[in-house]
Amino acid sequence: MEFSIKQSSPEKLKSACLVVGVFEGGKLSPAAQVLDKAAEHALSDVIARGDMSGKATSTLLLHKLPGIAAERVLLVGLGKASELNNKTSLDIIDATFKALHATPAKDAALYITDEGVGKDAAWVIKQAVLSAAEHAFRADSMKSKPSKAATLKNITFASLEKPSTALKNTLEQAAAISRGMGLTKALANLPGNICTPTYLAANALALDKAHKSIKTTVLEEKDMQKLGMGSFLSVTRGSEQPAKLITMEYSGADKKQKPIVLVGKGITFDTGGISLKPGADMDEMKYDMCGAASVFGVMQAIAEMGLKLNVVGIIPTCENMPSGKATKPGDIVTSMSGQTIEILNTDAEGRLILCDALTYAAKFNPDTVIDIATLTGACVIALGHVASGMFSNEVKLAQELIAAGEQTHDRVWQMPLWEDYQPLLDSNFADMANIGGRAGGTITAACFLARFTKDYRWAHLDIAGTANLSGKNKGATGRPVPLLTQYLINRTAAK
Repeated sequence: MEFSIKQSSPEKLKSACLVVGVFEGGKLSPAAQVLDKAAEHALSDVIARGDMSGKATSTLLLHKLPGIAAERVLLVGLGKASELNNKTSLDIIDATFKALHATPAKDAALYITDEGVGKDAAWVIKQAVLSAAEHAFRADSMKSKPSKAATLKNITFASLEKPSTALKNTLEQAAAISRGMGLTKALANLPGNICTPTYLAANALALDKAHKSIKTTVLEEKDMQKLGMGSFLSVTRGSEQPAKLITMEYSGADKKQKPIVLVGKGITFDTGGISLKPGADMDEMKYDMCGAASVFGVMQAIAEMGLKLNVVGIIPTCENMPSGKATKPGDIVTSMSGQTIEILNTDAEGRLILCDALTYAAKFNPDTVIDIATLTGACVIALGHVASGMFSNEVKLAQELIAAGEQTHDRVWQMPLWEDYQPLLDSNFADMANIGGRAGGTITAACFLARFTKDYRWAHLDIAGTANLSGKNKGATGRPVPLLTQYLINRTAAK
């Protein structure tokens, strides 16, 4: 899908479908007023007849209006201006693209930035691009007869005023983010027999080939053994698929600038190991690599943007399978940091691969490290599917992530990382246990990781409730690519 932005008078703009807004009570938006005058008050007549009330998310498609160059005009209800909020604005944008994709239009021009849909133009453009891409996304590539690609290919954000350079940059960034989310969703939706650690490594090398600014390195199990990654290797022992430690280094700034490191959990399938999961919904354990998939999406997006920043993506990836070689509950392993871990539950494996990857991250002398993981079911119970859980060892970093989440509506909720929880991880036989019991499961998982991140500023994102949907709408969401990319954009601007 291609996106553009330009100044144009609505009645003269040639398009398969022109989109303008109507407020509740029948008040026309500025662009709609211009259109109404050129069309001999055809819009006013429609409103007077009661066909369009302007109620939020309502839509009405009109054809061949007199004096209008566009083939169709889509009226979108904006509701009451005084009652618009983030959710209502997003619902209006979603309704717009749902209606557009229901038409045979190959291109569309949207006069929605002038209205702001309750927000500033930059926010509207970002959300509209992501919504357009979401409605065009298809997850059925492995069907024998995939559905047809979306008809709508070109979106123009039209304005009565000349768009600023900043707004044009926002559009380019939003388009790159949408493509990054597309990559994340495509990888995450693949089944575990296709998307193996080796497959992820091949895709990382493909990013290297596609972008000169990215350098990819893949470490094998023998390399991890030399590094002393006993915790990571304990998870992959039961699998026939070889584990990989993937590093993607994006160089967008001076070599002296410390990088921001993103560590993505890459369990390509999680049976739970010897602590076997129940069979119901186990197919969704292919999504246990969504943290890794989000790092792929972010790396592609920032490479397309050419962000003036250094970023390293680290992906520890393997399967968690039961077998005669698999790690057993009660086994004790030694992590790369030298700390020993008693594995009380082999289904708490994400933290076991992340802890070694977080220790490995220190070799890059990072400015900041953020890990992203579908880590705990407890996070879903705590926050549902709306916000990702966020922990940090620095107040400023936490505030920066919260701000980026608000900007993109890809929000996080900060949870406590207090020392009071650390004793729950005590072990009689090792430096720590890998679980702390049912109470505060999301928090004790983060506390476990905190033991390996004391040398740098660090944040942990638990995306178990936000990375994918279940049920009828089963599929990856592409989160938290918008949040992380916005955070990096903000860091670039700050520098």
